[in-house]
Amino acid sequence: MRVLIVANKTKTGVAAALDQIVPRIRKPGHIVGLDLDDQTAEISAQADVILVLGGDGTLLSAARRLRGRQVPLLGVNFGRLGFLASFTPQQFDQHFDDFLSGKLPISARSALETSVLAAGISCRFGDHDQVAQKRRFVSTALNDAVISAGPPFHMIELEIAASGPGHDGNGPWGGIRYFGDGAIIATASGSTAYNVSAGGPIISPNVDAMCVTPLCPHSLSFRPVVVSSNSTLLVTAVLVNDGTTIFCDGQESTRLMTGDRVVIRKSGHPVLLVENPQSQEWHTLAAKLKWGANPEYTSPRV
Repeated sequence: MRVLIVANKTKTGVAAALDQIVPRIRKPGHIVGLDLDDQTAEISAQADVILVLGGDGTLLSAARRLRGRQVPLLGVNFGRLGFLASFTPQQFDQHFDDFLSGKLPISARSALETSVLAAGISCRFGDHDQVAQKRRFVSTALNDAVISAGPPFHMIELEIAASGPGHDGNGPWGGIRYFGDGAIIATASGSTAYNVSAGGPIISPNVDAMCVTPLCPHSLSFRPVVVSSNSTLLVTAVLVNDGTTIFCDGQESTRLMTGDRVVIRKSGHPVLLVENPQSQEWHTLAAKLKWGANPEYTSPRV
């Protein structure tokens, strides 16, 4: 088993864990790389699996730097929540032999490809090759793409449209406009991140969908909407601030100018995650987000 280790040593406990894990892997396996600074633009080592020691942010960074290569990532959580980095250090120790023998389950998580085209650039937005040739920015995201109003923090106006069944992505889009502080476009995996904090729905990672959640819309009727991940979303910056920015997983970003168009589609390269056999979806929600928790009554029920 060829293992690349990505470790965020700023997290408490990671340095001590490295001292224990590295010798254990080297006995039956082979460590092809040790990434400790998270500064490399692209992960290039030939590995069978990537072991990520840190938190969800460290795993998101590693996934982005793979640039679509289909290498599974196993996250050991030393952060606060750990939805994507689903193993605790104790659980990873329990499953260590299964990890080295490749017996742990792997799931393919949908990711987003986000492209930005400058105002005035003509393009058939349903034609991926045309978009790829003309875009000025491209990034992938496992969790979300977020358009934020930015300074001077006035409301911005966006037009949001989606291709649907029977739409080839090149005809009239028929978008709707709204004023607010921006929008979140989240994958099912990212639905429990910024999306749920902004009032968006929790989507099972097994559902092939993405969610459009407005940020503080100046309307009582503009609610989050879940669409097929096979749709293409087109977001036009109708009126934006000097600091309006689109962020992909909070790590790669670019400013948006008036007239810019953002094309968001399902990436052709899913992210492979090694799953924790001890994790259960609803139990994780209850344990980490207190989902479904009962009120704390001050006296027994009569």
